[in-house]
Amino acid sequence: MKLKICGMKHPENILEVGALLPDYMGFIFWEKSARYFNGTIPELIGTIKKTGVFVNQSLEEIVEKVKTYDLQAVQLHGNESVEFLSELKKQLPKKIEIIKVFSADEDFDFNVIKPFESVCDYFLFDTKGKLPGGNGTTFDWKILKKYNSDKPFFLSGGIGINELKALEEISKSNLPIYAVDINSKFEIEPGLKNKNLLTNFKRKFEIANF
Repeated sequence: MKLKICGMKHPENILEVGALLPDYMGFIFWEKSARYFNGTIPELIGTIKKTGVFVNQSLEEIVEKVKTYDLQAVQLHGNESVEFLSELKKQLPKKIEIIKVFSADEDFDFNVIKPFESVCDYFLFDTKGKLPGGNGTTFDWKILKKYNSDKPFFLSGGIGINELKALEEISKSNLPIYAVDINSKFEIEPGLKNKNLLTNFKRKFEIANF
Protein backbone atom coordinates (compact mmCIF):
# COMPACT_ATOMS: atom_id res chain seq x y z
CA MET A 1 0.00 0.00 0.00
CA LYS A 2 1.40 3.40 -1.04
CA LEU A 3 1.44 6.54 1.11
CA LYS A 4 0.36 10.01 0.02
CA ILE A 5 0.90 13.10 2.18
CA CYS A 6 -1.32 15.93 0.99
CA GLY A 7 -1.80 19.64 1.61
CA MET A 8 1.84 20.73 1.56
CA LYS A 9 2.53 24.46 1.54
CA HIS A 10 5.87 25.65 3.00
CA PRO A 11 9.22 24.95 1.24
CA GLU A 12 11.18 23.97 4.38
CA ASN A 13 8.37 21.74 5.57
CA ILE A 14 8.09 20.21 2.09
CA LEU A 15 11.76 19.22 2.29
CA GLU A 16 11.34 17.83 5.83
CA VAL A 17 8.39 15.71 4.78
CA GLY A 18 10.04 14.81 1.49
CA ALA A 19 12.93 13.27 3.45
CA LEU A 20 10.43 10.66 4.71
CA LEU A 21 10.02 9.53 1.09
CA PRO A 22 6.25 9.22 0.78
CA ASP A 23 5.12 7.81 -2.56
CA TYR A 24 3.00 10.87 -3.35
CA MET A 25 2.99 14.48 -2.13
CA GLY A 26 -0.07 16.65 -2.72
CA PHE A 27 -0.24 20.37 -3.50
CA ILE A 28 -3.64 22.05 -3.47
CA PHE A 29 -4.23 24.53 -6.29
CA TRP A 30 -7.79 25.46 -5.26
CA GLU A 31 -7.68 29.07 -4.07
CA LYS A 32 -10.42 28.69 -1.45
CA SER A 33 -8.42 26.10 0.48
CA ALA A 34 -6.50 27.04 3.63
CA ARG A 35 -3.76 24.86 2.16
CA TYR A 36 -3.70 26.65 -1.20
CA PHE A 37 -0.27 26.36 -2.77
CA ASN A 38 1.17 29.22 -4.82
CA GLY A 39 4.89 28.97 -4.16
CA THR A 40 7.91 27.08 -5.42
CA ILE A 41 8.32 23.36 -4.90
CA PRO A 42 11.90 22.64 -3.82
CA GLU A 43 13.71 19.75 -5.47
CA LEU A 44 12.62 16.50 -3.86
CA ILE A 45 14.75 13.41 -3.41
CA GLY A 46 13.67 9.92 -4.45
CA THR A 47 10.69 9.14 -6.64
CA ILE A 48 7.98 11.14 -4.89
CA LYS A 49 5.09 11.83 -7.27
CA LYS A 50 4.08 15.48 -7.07
CA THR A 51 0.30 15.60 -7.20
CA GLY A 52 -1.79 18.66 -8.04
CA VAL A 53 -5.20 18.85 -6.38
CA PHE A 54 -7.92 20.71 -8.31
CA VAL A 55 -11.61 21.52 -7.73
CA ASN A 56 -13.75 22.26 -10.81
CA GLN A 57 -10.91 24.11 -12.51
CA SER A 58 -10.40 24.55 -16.25
CA LEU A 59 -8.49 22.20 -18.49
CA GLU A 60 -6.14 25.06 -19.33
CA GLU A 61 -5.30 25.75 -15.69
CA ILE A 62 -4.68 22.09 -14.87
CA VAL A 63 -2.44 21.59 -17.91
CA GLU A 64 -0.55 24.80 -17.07
CA LYS A 65 0.05 23.71 -13.45
CA VAL A 66 1.25 20.29 -14.59
CA LYS A 67 3.84 21.95 -16.82
CA THR A 68 4.85 24.68 -14.35
CA TYR A 69 5.36 22.36 -11.39
CA ASP A 70 6.36 19.21 -13.30
CA LEU A 71 3.52 17.26 -11.71
CA GLN A 72 3.30 13.50 -12.04
CA ALA A 73 -0.36 13.21 -11.02
CA VAL A 74 -3.55 15.26 -10.89
CA GLN A 75 -6.32 14.76 -8.35
CA LEU A 76 -9.79 16.02 -9.24
CA HIS A 77 -11.94 16.87 -6.23
CA GLY A 78 -14.88 18.58 -7.92
CA ASN A 79 -17.83 17.64 -10.11
CA GLU A 80 -15.68 16.95 -13.17
CA SER A 81 -17.51 14.90 -15.82
CA VAL A 82 -16.40 11.83 -17.73
CA GLU A 83 -16.09 14.03 -20.81
CA PHE A 84 -13.85 16.46 -18.92
CA LEU A 85 -11.53 13.67 -17.77
CA SER A 86 -11.46 12.22 -21.26
CA GLU A 87 -10.33 15.54 -22.73
CA LEU A 88 -7.82 16.09 -19.92
CA LYS A 89 -6.37 12.65 -20.58
CA LYS A 90 -5.82 13.65 -24.21
CA GLN A 91 -4.10 16.91 -23.29
CA LEU A 92 -1.74 15.51 -20.66
CA PRO A 93 1.31 13.32 -21.34
CA LYS A 94 0.43 9.62 -20.94
CA LYS A 95 2.71 9.28 -17.91
CA ILE A 96 0.58 11.69 -15.84
CA GLU A 97 -1.72 9.81 -13.47
CA ILE A 98 -5.33 10.97 -13.09
CA ILE A 99 -7.05 10.43 -9.74
CA LYS A 100 -10.81 11.05 -9.55
CA VAL A 101 -12.20 11.78 -6.10
CA PHE A 102 -15.62 10.84 -4.77
CA SER A 103 -17.02 12.05 -1.46
CA ALA A 104 -18.46 9.09 0.42
CA ASP A 105 -21.04 8.58 3.15
CA GLU A 106 -23.42 5.78 4.09
CA ASP A 107 -25.70 6.67 1.16
CA PHE A 108 -22.97 6.66 -1.50
CA ASP A 109 -23.95 4.85 -4.71
CA PHE A 110 -20.90 3.10 -6.15
CA ASN A 111 -22.60 2.81 -9.53
CA VAL A 112 -21.75 6.47 -10.19
CA ILE A 113 -18.06 5.63 -10.49
CA LYS A 114 -18.44 3.06 -13.28
CA PRO A 115 -18.41 5.51 -16.24
CA PHE A 116 -15.12 6.97 -14.95
CA GLU A 117 -13.18 3.71 -15.03
CA SER A 118 -11.79 4.26 -18.53
CA VAL A 119 -10.73 7.90 -18.05
CA CYS A 120 -8.73 7.79 -14.81
CA ASP A 121 -5.95 5.71 -13.27
CA TYR A 122 -7.26 5.65 -9.72
CA PHE A 123 -10.28 6.58 -7.67
CA LEU A 124 -10.01 8.30 -4.28
CA PHE A 125 -12.67 8.06 -1.60
CA ASP A 126 -12.85 10.91 0.89
CA THR A 127 -15.34 11.83 3.60
CA LYS A 128 -18.35 13.82 2.43
CA GLY A 129 -18.31 17.17 4.25
CA LYS A 130 -18.61 20.94 3.94
CA LEU A 131 -15.33 21.18 2.01
CA PRO A 132 -14.19 19.21 -1.06
CA GLY A 133 -11.50 17.65 1.17
CA GLY A 134 -9.55 18.13 4.38
CA ASN A 135 -12.57 17.80 6.67
CA GLY A 136 -10.53 15.74 9.12
CA THR A 137 -13.06 12.95 9.67
CA THR A 138 -13.29 9.36 8.45
CA PHE A 139 -16.28 7.81 6.75
CA ASP A 140 -17.61 4.34 7.59
CA TRP A 141 -15.25 2.05 5.68
CA LYS A 142 -17.83 -0.75 5.88
CA ILE A 143 -19.53 0.80 2.85
CA LEU A 144 -16.50 -0.22 0.79
CA LYS A 145 -17.88 -3.76 0.87
CA LYS A 146 -20.18 -2.47 -1.87
CA TYR A 147 -17.23 -1.45 -4.07
CA ASN A 148 -18.00 -2.88 -7.51
CA SER A 149 -14.90 -2.04 -9.55
CA ASP A 150 -11.44 -3.47 -10.15
CA LYS A 151 -9.95 0.02 -10.32
CA PRO A 152 -7.37 0.58 -7.53
CA PHE A 153 -8.21 3.43 -5.18
CA PHE A 154 -6.77 5.81 -2.57
CA LEU A 155 -8.39 5.84 0.87
CA SER A 156 -8.64 9.29 2.44
CA GLY A 157 -10.49 11.29 5.07
CA GLY A 158 -9.24 11.95 8.59
CA ILE A 159 -6.71 9.11 8.68
CA GLY A 160 -4.24 9.28 11.57
CA ILE A 161 -2.33 7.06 13.98
CA ASN A 162 -5.58 5.85 15.56
CA GLU A 163 -6.80 4.47 12.23
CA LEU A 164 -3.84 2.13 11.71
CA LYS A 165 -5.60 -0.85 13.30
CA ALA A 166 -8.65 -0.34 11.11
CA LEU A 167 -6.37 0.00 8.09
CA GLU A 168 -4.78 -3.31 8.98
CA GLU A 169 -8.19 -4.95 9.12
CA ILE A 170 -9.46 -3.53 5.85
CA SER A 171 -6.19 -4.44 4.11
CA LYS A 172 -7.05 -8.10 4.71
CA SER A 173 -10.07 -7.75 2.42
CA ASN A 174 -9.95 -8.24 -1.34
CA LEU A 175 -10.44 -4.53 -1.94
CA PRO A 176 -7.91 -3.00 -4.40
CA ILE A 177 -6.68 -0.32 -1.96
CA TYR A 178 -3.69 1.23 -3.71
CA ALA A 179 -2.76 4.01 -1.29
CA VAL A 180 -3.59 5.85 1.92
CA ASP A 181 -3.88 9.64 1.77
CA ILE A 182 -3.11 11.56 4.98
CA ASN A 183 -3.34 15.27 5.72
CA SER A 184 -5.12 17.14 8.51
CA LYS A 185 -4.42 14.72 11.40
CA PHE A 186 -0.70 15.54 11.07
CA GLU A 187 -0.88 19.33 10.97
CA ILE A 188 0.41 22.04 13.25
CA GLU A 189 -1.72 24.42 11.18
CA PRO A 190 -3.26 24.08 7.70
CA GLY A 191 -0.47 23.26 5.26
CA LEU A 192 2.24 22.81 7.93
CA LYS A 193 2.92 19.18 8.84
CA ASN A 194 4.35 17.77 12.08
CA LYS A 195 7.35 15.75 10.94
CA ASN A 196 7.57 13.74 14.19
CA LEU A 197 3.96 12.57 13.92
CA LEU A 198 4.46 11.68 10.26
CA THR A 199 7.67 9.79 11.04
CA ASN A 200 5.89 7.75 13.71
CA PHE A 201 2.96 7.00 11.39
CA LYS A 202 5.17 6.00 8.47
CA ARG A 203 7.26 3.69 10.67
CA LYS A 204 4.15 1.90 11.94
CA PHE A 205 2.64 1.92 8.46
CA GLU A 206 5.72 0.16 7.08
CA ILE A 207 5.86 -2.34 9.95
CA ALA A 208 2.24 -3.27 9.27
CA ASN A 209 3.29 -4.01 5.66
CA PHE A 210 -0.23 -3.74 4.31
